[in-house]
Amino acid sequence: MTRKLFGTDGVRGRANTYPMTAEMALKLGAAAGRYFRREGSAGHRVVIGKDTRLSGYMLENALTAGLCSTGMNVLLLGPVPTPAVGFLTRSMRADLGVMISASHNPHQDNGIKFFGPDGFKLSDEAEIEIEAIVAAEIDLAAAEGIGRARRIEDGRGRYQEFVKTTLPSGVRLDGLKVVIDCANGAAYKAAPEVLWELGAEVIPVGVTPNGTNINDRVGSTHTQTAAEAVVMHGAHVGISLDGDADRVMILDETGRVADGDQIMALLAGRWAEEGRLRGGTLVATVMSNLGLERFLTGRGLRLERTAVGDRYVVEAMRRGGWNLGGEQSGHIVMTDYATTGDGLIAGLQFLAEMARTGQPASRLIDQFVTVPQMLKNVRFGAGARPLEAPAVKAAIAGAEVRLTGKGRLLIRKSGTEPLVRVMAECEDEALLIAVVDEIVGAVQAAV
Repeated sequence: MTRKLFGTDGVRGRANTYPMTAEMALKLGAAAGRYFRREGSAGHRVVIGKDTRLSGYMLENALTAGLCSTGMNVLLLGPVPTPAVGFLTRSMRADLGVMISASHNPHQDNGIKFFGPDGFKLSDEAEIEIEAIVAAEIDLAAAEGIGRARRIEDGRGRYQEFVKTTLPSGVRLDGLKVVIDCANGAAYKAAPEVLWELGAEVIPVGVTPNGTNINDRVGSTHTQTAAEAVVMHGAHVGISLDGDADRVMILDETGRVADGDQIMALLAGRWAEEGRLRGGTLVATVMSNLGLERFLTGRGLRLERTAVGDRYVVEAMRRGGWNLGGEQSGHIVMTDYATTGDGLIAGLQFLAEMARTGQPASRLIDQFVTVPQMLKNVRFGAGARPLEAPAVKAAIAGAEVRLTGKGRLLIRKSGTEPLVRVMAECEDEALLIAVVDEIVGAVQAAV
């Protein structure tokens, strides 16, 4: 059985449109509750966090009803980062964690992500079983076994205190002027407070959520706002999070942006020097730049590539016993600290390196020379299958021949949006542009 509801990062879609309806959230909550309810035991517990989207209220209530109907006691955290849900699921000894968020997507979208009792996102196999329960008759609790729900007022505070412990002992951020862009999302309180408590001079951006402005011209997918703030205020560095704060982009003192590849290179090199990089291996996806792989190889380290999606990075890390991984898009996973990508912790690791070395951000974000890379997205409508079109297949085959020995090509459907992503790398920029444009044109014609 293949997954139909779940994509690469939970269930996601446009709010009030299948599958992001109150009805489906109710069913998902009941199915997840039934899946995680331990037979013959009491005290079933689930924590629910959310970002700042307007539709979060609707989905939170529906999920709560579904979970309570199968005997789960629900603890409502309110707006907290995705990694806080992973942390608190373990810390509060919950059977299940749920995050309501569509990450970097616009406010019209929303999503539901599940975490197991170990704080890690569910496997494909677990998601398939939950889908099967959704499609079947759900076994509800007896009237006397219905769960309760209550709000947890200090969940965010518990997470913030933990995050501060990840900064190396004795390191303070005194003297650092930091722009923090919270994307009007889940970290709009947590991130500025943590930085201020650690001694930084904080310039907050994107900290006035209204339900519809999450990721709107702010955050890690729109770094221009943070870059302008860095330059305007003469800040030493900028940290730009996405809507649920599980990814990050770093900006230097000129407003120049470093993506996840450069951040991972910095951390991998430093951790290897300290003997902390387990197995001498960094885990990243097929999207990571070839320059990162060359950087690691030159230091006697290796890059383990996975499919796109931070959950696949984490699964590979757990299988191999490795402790550092992530994505070019800014998910930085450090399993010494967290069970999923954590943009705030990654940002603190970068600030710690600035404090340790005394070097400006502009020097630290230049870890390797990138191989020219181009990524273009083509949106398609419901029911379209552009990658099955003969003209598209022919364009891809032709591009692969032209890039043989010169670069690489990656074509895939997004797991979170109705997009075909066309990515290529090549030292010859003219050839790079030509092959990407040819494939994009074929996909556009097909849709």
